[in-house]
Amino acid sequence: MTLSTPILTAPALSLREPRRADAAPAGRIAYEAFRRINAAHGFPPDFPNPESAAGLLAALIDDASVFGVVAEAEGRVVGSNFLLERDPVRGIGPITVDPAWQSAGIGRQLMQVVLNRAGPGTRVRLVQAAFNARSLALYTTLGFAAKEPLMLIEGRPAAAVSAGFQVRPMTPEDIAPAAALCTAVHGITRSGEIRDALRLFAPQVVERDGRITGYLTAPGTWHMNHGVAETEADMRALLTGAANLSGRPLSLLLPIRQTGLFRWCLDAGMRAVMPMTLMAIGDYQDPAGAWFPSVFY
Repeated sequence: MTLSTPILTAPALSLREPRRADAAPAGRIAYEAFRRINAAHGFPPDFPNPESAAGLLAALIDDASVFGVVAEAEGRVVGSNFLLERDPVRGIGPITVDPAWQSAGIGRQLMQVVLNRAGPGTRVRLVQAAFNARSLALYTTLGFAAKEPLMLIEGRPAAAVSAGFQVRPMTPEDIAPAAALCTAVHGITRSGEIRDALRLFAPQVVERDGRITGYLTAPGTWHMNHGVAETEADMRALLTGAANLSGRPLSLLLPIRQTGLFRWCLDAGMRAVMPMTLMAIGDYQDPAGAWFPSVFY
């Protein structure tokens, strides 16, 4: 990863590209920053511990298709931000600032660097906590518009896969039809992200009438889990089957305007955890089908 924009400076602050050694301190900051704001509003932390946050940031730092920036002050990391560049639509996050250094304009600088990297006219997406008025205001002033109200939901649906559907692990041969399905639902391709999910996670597909009608990328990890399906029935089968195959609770960001699907998830025993918002810069197509985003988009 190489900074294509000038490194911004302010008194006692410098912005630079990240190194692998930054993952641990940046991970501690990400854990603590999200824990504090979430706890202040009665919600659980985004990460269970600092190590899990550091693991995600290490994977982003190591990924050549991800651009990153670290804020450093007084010889230590005080914040970081990332831009996914795998596919035509760019995804931002996670962006975090050390609580001791917040309200100093660091978050705005970290955002401006990745937006400069994306460049004018590029479609950019992010997801923010709906209860975090500060981040909502920051992203809005930077040009983002709120597009979808989301709810983090978790649990194992107490239901059986309906007759006529088959849910199975994704294979490399499924990448092309899954990417075509994403294009049909969103008008965009995410083949790069689907390919990486097959390498890093345990993506699942649902088939109906001998063809793929839905997929999800990371059943138990909402940060990285996105999914699409032709219909609500396909998505219901996919969620039920994926939970059965993984043997773990599902975790995903469900757009709550899909009222029928949201109600079904709750009736099936999944629980609503915390509200979030999908925001966008650039062209945005209302999805045609059932879907849910990752923390990036």
